[in-house]
Amino acid sequence: MKTIMEPFRIKMTEPIHIISKEERIKALERANFNVFALDAKDCCIDLLTDSGTGAMSAQQWAALMIGDESYAGSKSWKKFEATVQEITGLKHVLPTHQGRAAENILATTRLKPTDVVPNNSHFDTTRANIEFTGARALDLLCKEGLNTALDVPFKGNMDLEKLENCIKTNGAENIPFAMITVTNNTGGGQPVSMQNVKDVKALLSKYGIPLYIDACRFAENAYFIKQLEKGYEDKTLLEIAQEMFSYADGATMSCKKDGLANIGGFLCTNNDEWATDFRNLLILREGFPTYGGLAGRDLEVIAVGLMEALAYDYQVYRHATVEYLGKKLDKKGIPFVKPVGGHAVFLDARKFLPHIPQNEFPGIGLVNELYIDGGVRAVELGSVMFGKQDEKGNEIPANLELVRLAFPRRVYTQSHFDYLVEVISDVWKNRTSIPSYKIAYQPKFLRHFTCHFKKI
Repeated sequence: MKTIMEPFRIKMTEPIHIISKEERIKALERANFNVFALDAKDCCIDLLTDSGTGAMSAQQWAALMIGDESYAGSKSWKKFEATVQEITGLKHVLPTHQGRAAENILATTRLKPTDVVPNNSHFDTTRANIEFTGARALDLLCKEGLNTALDVPFKGNMDLEKLENCIKTNGAENIPFAMITVTNNTGGGQPVSMQNVKDVKALLSKYGIPLYIDACRFAENAYFIKQLEKGYEDKTLLEIAQEMFSYADGATMSCKKDGLANIGGFLCTNNDEWATDFRNLLILREGFPTYGGLAGRDLEVIAVGLMEALAYDYQVYRHATVEYLGKKLDKKGIPFVKPVGGHAVFLDARKFLPHIPQNEFPGIGLVNELYIDGGVRAVELGSVMFGKQDEKGNEIPANLELVRLAFPRRVYTQSHFDYLVEVISDVWKNRTSIPSYKIAYQPKFLRHFTCHFKKI
């Protein structure tokens, strides 16, 4: 059969409440034109993030009921640890309440203000945790990844020439570790090839620099490798993931993505000394090392979800839904990052709204219009999230101006996607009337979550 259907049946539903356009305009005004401040009940299709927003399976709900809530050394912890070690092969596993806690522990224990951390592309919390220590987070994305219209595989790869120049310029002694994010969320959900992971590891090893994988969407990246990279066609997704992690010295992960859980994460390492430092800070910040800020039931759910994410049929369905939306938009000439990502479609806000300059935030204009027109909540990945201000308060724009439509796992059906196409098409037709915005208030770090906007 050519039709790709969902590899599951729905056993529980949640009603969607659609408020009027007038009510949506008032809600957005009360939120200071920042969709993060909207009430979820007022968003009929919520694509703000795929982090912790998925639907759990019957097996996960069943696992939740047998959670061992012992403070130390619970059975649920043992199951969690064994599952993570089976997938990653990494020696020390530390559970955290979510991915940013793992990033914080890694950055706090290892970085000083003179340090640099290269990555293919840092996502928002990774960058913030690094920069909070005074260190610099550098994005070394391959040139293909900066061309949103270019339809080639593995646009999430790190540029090896840039990486070597970074090491030579800053000195290996000032790079305590490097990272590679799979898939590359900042750059449009684009995958990283196995060859690139190997090459990055080989180059770093020459200078004695450890490699840490940001593994939030490791299973989706494994699927891309199986589909697109020669020599991996007959390997299981688990085997591909195991090889990918074999080149790493450690990993951080938000299990709210490819752990298919509503909360949780982990930090792994092969370094005994680093593990001791991690563990001591974990106890201070998160909890005892065998629960790390999580309930036993959460550990059980993640242990099941990590393996479910590696199910081939699930990944076929997951990617088919994203591709379905991409094909619909492409037929209408609507600009988005090609090829589509593993977890989202990324609209190119700069091409969508060429009348709005970067320092007037076209991504915010597009996000707000999607909500006003159809109650769809998306998120800006552009100069608000990744831009900066210089010492004089001038905006330094991001490389890309994107709007991410991130799809919660196992939540929406084809009719929801068809509705989404209608909303985006309607906004596209009326795009010249979309206003620009300025920032009225912003915090020092992670400003996109809580800043206020005003129309220009």
